[in-house]
Amino acid sequence: MKEELITEGKYKYVEVGEGTPIIVLHGLMGGLSNFEGVMNYFPNKGYKILVPELPIYDKPLLKTTVKSFAKFVDDFIKHKGLKDVILLGNSLGGHIGLLHTKLFPKNVKALIITGSSGLYESAMGDGYPRRGDYEFIKKKAQDVFYDPAVATPEIVDEVFATVNDRIKLVKTLAIAKSAIRHNMAKDLPKMSTPTCIIWGKNDNVTPPDVAVDFHKLLPDSDLFWIDKCGHAAMMEHPDEFNTILEAWLKVRKL
Repeated sequence: MKEELITEGKYKYVEVGEGTPIIVLHGLMGGLSNFEGVMNYFPNKGYKILVPELPIYDKPLLKTTVKSFAKFVDDFIKHKGLKDVILLGNSLGGHIGLLHTKLFPKNVKALIITGSSGLYESAMGDGYPRRGDYEFIKKKAQDVFYDPAVATPEIVDEVFATVNDRIKLVKTLAIAKSAIRHNMAKDLPKMSTPTCIIWGKNDNVTPPDVAVDFHKLLPDSDLFWIDKCGHAAMMEHPDEFNTILEAWLKVRKL
């Protein structure tokens, strides 16, 4: 990734461009580079893109929860002196964005979720994770995408390293359990923030039905599909993702 990682106290983040702030929230196994397409595109369209590194492996075990990360985002917004932000989250990042919006509605003027947890997810799958079994981890990583080739050796190596680090593995399982416990079905109908839902038609982790449920439950949402696309639309089809999102932002005057 070309962009430099800025470190300020407990925050590490990438910042590109000037304008309306879009804060990008990565998923459990997702790095900041997963949003390279967004980072390259939207700064030229009048947006400031900020991608904080979520402290998934840095918090004490009891604080490794969706709620704790939602509060971390609030602290980051205050640290940067931002107002009226747009949150964009994939997978666990979408869930954190949703909960943050529920807890701190005045911070957020719009929300974008893609492959988000919060209603249902099979992210951990059956018997996952099996430490030391590289081929198993490789297959799991490939299953995240419609096109298995998107799971590059670098991505597979990173996931493999995470599940073979005992402390990281324990925290990965803790946050996954927190996500399952923190189901938002009852909260969503009370959340009036404009929400753009962009979903892969072939998502195996959070299947298409989940997107339909989010759309039904969120009072002010729009749902868009990307064909031949798995769990990380912004990685697998960055151009289509950006086109959909830019058009939505224009229609919503954001």
